[in-house]
Amino acid sequence: MIARCIAAVVLVLLAASGARAADPGAPGLGSDHPLAGRIWDVAQGRFLTMDALAAAVTPARFVLLGERHDHSDHHALQAWVLRRMIEAGRRPAVAFEMLDTSQAPALARHLAAAPRDAAGLGGAVGWSTSGWPAWGLYQPIAAAALNAGLPIIAANVPSATARAVARGDLTALDPAMVQRHALDRPAPEQAAREAEIRAAHCGALPDTLIAGMVTAQRARDAEMAERLAANERDGAVLIAGVGHVRTDQGVPQALARLVPHASVASVAFLEVADDWTAPAEYAARFSVPRLPFDFVWFTTRADNVDQCARVRTR
Repeated sequence: MIARCIAAVVLVLLAASGARAADPGAPGLGSDHPLAGRIWDVAQGRFLTMDALAAAVTPARFVLLGERHDHSDHHALQAWVLRRMIEAGRRPAVAFEMLDTSQAPALARHLAAAPRDAAGLGGAVGWSTSGWPAWGLYQPIAAAALNAGLPIIAANVPSATARAVARGDLTALDPAMVQRHALDRPAPEQAAREAEIRAAHCGALPDTLIAGMVTAQRARDAEMAERLAANERDGAVLIAGVGHVRTDQGVPQALARLVPHASVASVAFLEVADDWTAPAEYAARFSVPRLPFDFVWFTTRADNVDQCARVRTR
């Protein structure tokens, strides 16, 4: 019943935006999984209803919504959370990992000329050449924000800057930010981060590149946190990959350095795995003993593609 209710919400949101979702009943993608559509409160160790999740995250100054980038259901559910916050009276800024600071001028020009035009925003910022999945997947989130008059923030470092940092060139970053986030030193969890990068790239990266890629990832987390903390509105919502919203590292850790007393709610949208039927089992996906999020919303899978097999083939 819960999975069917979630599927109905997703289909309504996607129909309204013109985007398409995978068939929620498609065989083999986990639609019949016992966790599909369920929401887990990590601290309390119990399941929540959708309304209870909305009530739990709405008061937080910063709400971080972590996705699989190409999963249309994840984006529809992100838009749903944002709408519920708006309905409750919140007016946060909405920050996107997928928009970097070099795109901020084009973003500002577009919104000044057409403040409610979510459909045209992708074209205005050159989204189609950015390497991210199609703008149509993210459009429902932007539409929810713009229809409520909320600002959209380009939150990430430019790709060229991230590449320079990965090569060891920290001069590409604001020196003050480097100091605030200790980017010139290994992270306390450096070994775990390196293992994560290695696994994410299916063991195909030379070891000589991995430490630099960890620093680049930390720089992205730091930049996004800086953009959120600088916002003087009614807090902010971050749309980002699930790794960036981990409470044991990522943006929450960077926010703790900048605004230590601010409330943060991290929600991860995770695809179900056939062999894992208990929420706690999914901690293994992040190589930690406990799920590193405040809430986990389990969804069906977008596909069954073995990404590492694809990498090995290449």
